[in-house]
Amino acid sequence: MATDASTLLSILVNSYTGSLISVSHTVGIAAEFLKSEIAAGINAPGSRVAALIGIVGGAMHSTASLMADMLAFEAYVAAFTGGMIKADTDDPMSMSVLGEFTNMISGQALIKANIRGLDITPPQMLSGENIKAIPPHKGDVKSFTLPFRVNGGKVFLILTVHGS
Repeated sequence: MATDASTLLSILVNSYTGSLISVSHTVGIAAEFLKSEIAAGINAPGSRVAALIGIVGGAMHSTASLMADMLAFEAYVAAFTGGMIKADTDDPMSMSVLGEFTNMISGQALIKANIRGLDITPPQMLSGENIKAIPPHKGDVKSFTLPFRVNGGKVFLILTVHGS
């Protein structure tokens, strides 16, 4: 199997898309993949929270970022906690929901991708108004934004592959 950045990105896009939908369904949320809004690079307008996970191993170093607007964040916090915790970007427990969700998606995606030697790092959590990611402008860095509609809000899955 070829492991260049383009091939790896294609495999990760497919496995992460299916995994986000599957994990969402498992917790009782319908996530609709907005295929017509896929964007090269990073495009996640209105994001208020984010979880960043490193995908490491072999000659590739990649990241998976899950960014969400407030409506989507509220939906996942309610689903994961049975409505017992209110979504609050300043509450570590509330924010941990996004980290756990990202862990679950990443674990399932890497199993589906079936690429030897890849592993994930613990998630880093971010919050704020209109979070933006600034990708490096290098030829060996490829990013893709995969948008999903969730309970009237949006979740953005951003995959970035640093190839050799």
